[in-house]
Amino acid sequence: MTETRNVLAVGPPHVGGRRAGAALATLFPEGVRVTVVEATDEDPVALREAHVVVTALGPVTAEHIAAAPDLELIQCASHGFDYVDLEAARTNGVSVCNIGSSGAEKQNVAEQTFALMLALAKQLVPAHTALVDADWALPRLQRSLTELSGKTLGIVGLGHIGKEVARRAAAFDMSIVYAGRRSIGPEDAARLGGARHVELDELLRTSDYITLHMPLTDETRHLLDAERLALLKPTAFVVNTARGALIDQDALADALEAGALAGAGIDVFDPEPPTSALRLLKAPNVVLSPHVAGVTRETVVRIARAAVLNATEFMDGKQPRDVVS
Repeated sequence: MTETRNVLAVGPPHVGGRRAGAALATLFPEGVRVTVVEATDEDPVALREAHVVVTALGPVTAEHIAAAPDLELIQCASHGFDYVDLEAARTNGVSVCNIGSSGAEKQNVAEQTFALMLALAKQLVPAHTALVDADWALPRLQRSLTELSGKTLGIVGLGHIGKEVARRAAAFDMSIVYAGRRSIGPEDAARLGGARHVELDELLRTSDYITLHMPLTDETRHLLDAERLALLKPTAFVVNTARGALIDQDALADALEAGALAGAGIDVFDPEPPTSALRLLKAPNVVLSPHVAGVTRETVVRIARAAVLNATEFMDGKQPRDVVS
């Protein structure tokens, strides 16, 4: 790297803000000038001079891209990339990358998926709340307590994260089906507990737990709408640790309130943070967490390193990895 390269590091307040951005900035080598902001257009001069934007869920819009004539790369510090205007990036010749192949988030997202599933199966939230209120709720809760063993887990999207979920499901003696554009080979399927590739609607009709692990695109937005949610068994649970808009949140609230579903575990929302108007906040038998599936101490370090490595290699003239646009 023979000339100074300018990087804009965007860390919105709800994912750690300036403090997280400053920690990420320390990973860049000498010769890279990093400006840390909490919004992409917070520092217009830094945006105008940026060669690379590294963003952790901070939106990068068409207006931002137009205001950065030297911009060459938008590096998403996440698996998702739905907060970047991909069409504007393509039009302006700007590459957009995520950190998908790094597997930085797969461990904790898979763990959070199972945390939500177990909390639903064992009714941990209502059990805790009842005990705090001096209510011995065992007789009332006993009817709804279940096991994961022997249940069918439907994984929508069997990428890096989906495969980690499948490995854990096999250890819990669950039957595994998955839906996606491609099926894996027989050897991989055997390693993942005999996972079977099925059509999405079949997965929804037959699974006891449905977990989403796919990017948010125009095609996947509201993938689980009212029509598809109606395919689920009334004893089924829905878990989402991917992107909030993969599910029609009002339709999910309708199904829960009507007793058409057994419950839901949700870590992601549309928008984030959610407003008080979100009906899921008061829907029956839900377990909610504030997008924590990718933010353990260990995960954040892996994400930052993967994002910085790809951006640095790009500035050194190497082909970027995980190009999504």
